[in-house]
Amino acid sequence: METSLKPIPAEQTMATDGDTSVPTRWALASLALAMLMSSLSISSANVALPTIAQAFAASFGTVQWVVLAYLLAVTVFSVGAGRLADIVGPRRVLLAGILVFTAASAACAAAPTLAVLVVARGLQGLGGAVLLALTVAMVRATVPRQRTGSAMGLLGTMSAVGTALGPSLGGALIAGAGWRSIFLVMVPMGCLAAVLCLRHLPRDRQAGRPDRKAFDATGTLVLTLTLVAYALSTTTGIDIGGGTTVLVAASIAGAILFLRIEARAASPLIDPKTFADPALRSGLAANLLVSAVMMATFLVGPFYLSRSLGLGEATVGLVMSVGPTVSALTGIPAGRIVDRFGAPRVVVFGLVEMATGALLLALLPGIAGVAGYVTALAVLTPGYQLFLAANNTAVMTGGAEDRRGVVSGMLSLSRNLGFITGASVLGAVFAFGAAAPVASASGEAVAAGLRLTFLVAAGLMAIALVLMLRSRGVDRRATSAPEDA
Repeated sequence: METSLKPIPAEQTMATDGDTSVPTRWALASLALAMLMSSLSISSANVALPTIAQAFAASFGTVQWVVLAYLLAVTVFSVGAGRLADIVGPRRVLLAGILVFTAASAACAAAPTLAVLVVARGLQGLGGAVLLALTVAMVRATVPRQRTGSAMGLLGTMSAVGTALGPSLGGALIAGAGWRSIFLVMVPMGCLAAVLCLRHLPRDRQAGRPDRKAFDATGTLVLTLTLVAYALSTTTGIDIGGGTTVLVAASIAGAILFLRIEARAASPLIDPKTFADPALRSGLAANLLVSAVMMATFLVGPFYLSRSLGLGEATVGLVMSVGPTVSALTGIPAGRIVDRFGAPRVVVFGLVEMATGALLLALLPGIAGVAGYVTALAVLTPGYQLFLAANNTAVMTGGAEDRRGVVSGMLSLSRNLGFITGASVLGAVFAFGAAAPVASASGEAVAAGLRLTFLVAAGLMAIALVLMLRSRGVDRRATSAPEDA
């Protein structure tokens, strides 16, 4: 029996006649497993923070770097990973990312000190950035164009499954085998993902690839430092007027410097001409706004459920799991809807549904309590999956093949910046609406904060909707102009 892991050529892996072949299913399985690993590594680690703090006798502020190091690495390396894939090939870079992620997971499990654990988590985040960026980028090379939406829906489902499963799986592993087991379990998963990718993903095509030496190291370094400054300014809680002001100023200056470097670079990390595409600009901006709103549900929900509704910790956890569970159940159907009706139409419908869900979150909980909160989530979350599948499909099928990796990296970057910005900005809106320190606010004050937060969220979804509708109008005019001339 043939047991070689020699990769299947691209033409044998691609589906034909609109049907997904068995090799293509295995290729999709490898991408789905990679997405699941990256999601699990975020959500399961959060549960372990108290145990890790106790194990290393560390303060909560210090042990938070176990999570922050991963998130920072994922945020700052997404675009660079995508550009590297455009130069040397996405399959090679994805395999390297899986191996880095797996080795770093083993290092996390064996870490003798908290400092070593934080460094290993940063390396795991580097691998996670590759996984998040290139799983989306590889879809177009793996399935027929008419099934891209379904594949994007599958990846959205796996991301939601990882988010929903992480806390419960992490809690069970910690209770049974200790905190190191949440990292150790990633090692066999990573090995399996590497084997599947090596065996079933299509080989990288070398024809027409850019010069391998043309990696924009200067632009990558400036962008990395800029994103680190911005992420730290919104996540470390430094007092305004001190460190935060310096970091915000540094991020603004870094962004300006980065744009100037890219405008002059022979082979830029992000070609400024890329942003001439109105669909890409709108897709990235809407992705950021949508991610900020979704972060608000995780940030505000626990305070409202416990303070305003008086629910216990176990019940709060159960209600908070509704969103990820609904997201996991609706991801694949959302992708099929995109294939059926087209990405431009579905992305608009998804944003309308999200705006409706945000309005319901502002109004229904005050009327119907837990039932109102759950009903609103049940409207918001499917809208999110519709938007995600449609927007990813539209962005990834509209770009040039030799920039697919960096465009996917930009999608990942906009999503992560949205999460960071949502936690900071909408968190501030929540505190303003409560008109009191959140830690000591009354139930009525927290409810007022919830209402204001999701009224603002509905406004953000309206802005995203306007952006997408305007980009569609520009596309129509650009398409019809030659015919009218």
